[in-house]
Amino acid sequence: MIIHWCGTGLSAIPGLRRLIKAGHDVTVWNRTLDKAQDAAGDLTKDIRVFDLDAVGAALETGDVVVSMLPGDWHVPLAQKAIDAGAHFVSSSYIAPEMRDLDNQARSKGVALVNEIGLDPGIDHLMAHHLIETYRASDALDKDAELSFTSYCGGIPKTPNPFRYKFSWSPLGVLKALRSPSKSIRDFKEFNVARPWDAITHYEVPLPTPESFEVYPNRDSLPFMAQYHFDTEWNVKEFVRGTIRLNGWADAWANVFAEIETLEGASGEARLKEMSDKFWAENAYDEGEPDRVVLCVALKAEKNGKTTWHQSYVMDAWGDENGTAMARLVSIPLSHAIEAVIAGKIGVGVSAATNDPELLPQWLAEIDKLAQHLTIVDHM
Repeated sequence: MIIHWCGTGLSAIPGLRRLIKAGHDVTVWNRTLDKAQDAAGDLTKDIRVFDLDAVGAALETGDVVVSMLPGDWHVPLAQKAIDAGAHFVSSSYIAPEMRDLDNQARSKGVALVNEIGLDPGIDHLMAHHLIETYRASDALDKDAELSFTSYCGGIPKTPNPFRYKFSWSPLGVLKALRSPSKSIRDFKEFNVARPWDAITHYEVPLPTPESFEVYPNRDSLPFMAQYHFDTEWNVKEFVRGTIRLNGWADAWANVFAEIETLEGASGEARLKEMSDKFWAENAYDEGEPDRVVLCVALKAEKNGKTTWHQSYVMDAWGDENGTAMARLVSIPLSHAIEAVIAGKIGVGVSAATNDPELLPQWLAEIDKLAQHLTIVDHM
């Protein structure tokens, strides 16, 4: 059984190196050989130039394909895996085209595991744990009003005037700012065309509580089913969103205003220009620590009083071994790969597990990756 790890970008390295050091048979595929050799050449010589057909030809039954490439590659690689009777793992959101491969994967008896990085990934695990803990509590009440919030963000540990720094090309961040979001606010669906129209402040219960700017992203609504919310629960708030340093909205006001005007090919070209400028001016310096803050909370209220309220809080930053973002994305991914190899994850398309055996194991491993991780009981 061989792990075919595709992509050695900045967020991939800690998990890749962990698997090789653990003795797994890993073939590394990357579009640029030099970058892959810099990343893992001291541990393995099995490094190859990435080519979709070459990866497909190298696959054997029971192998695992790992995609740390841009999202456009995930479905083609997953299809190659299915064709060969191999499994597939990525840290990315499940696209509709990936979901469409579920029947094929099941018929071939293979697992296509996604959403097991940081966000999505660690946040899913925390959400599953909180919701199952609430279910098992005496406070469980179908008439209670539930508020679920999940906010995550990579931010500079040392704040800068731009209130943000980039670990990789800013283009993805800029494009995400053009995406609408759906969430629940005050018991109603809350639709936002642009994130800056819904920025609020949120206090994270760190050892020294800290306020951040937050906004909803993507479509939060499908995650109610994924997190096993009962359909009859009375949901007051449900949002998955992004954390930014206070002052971010003001620092980016001109960026928002320009993005709003961009359309067509010329707009895409301008986004690329903006991305290049931001990369030159606001990229992390070598060895500069980044920071990741994640807070997942569930609160139940009845008759105006809180009856149950817990939050998972994580604060992590880069150290001499690399960035917080890289280890929090790729090391959970590496644990999912090992679970697939061990046959502990079922066939078909799935996201981060809520399996009662794997969930506590993975959360215990994640506890080792952050400088601060705790469950706060607000009662």
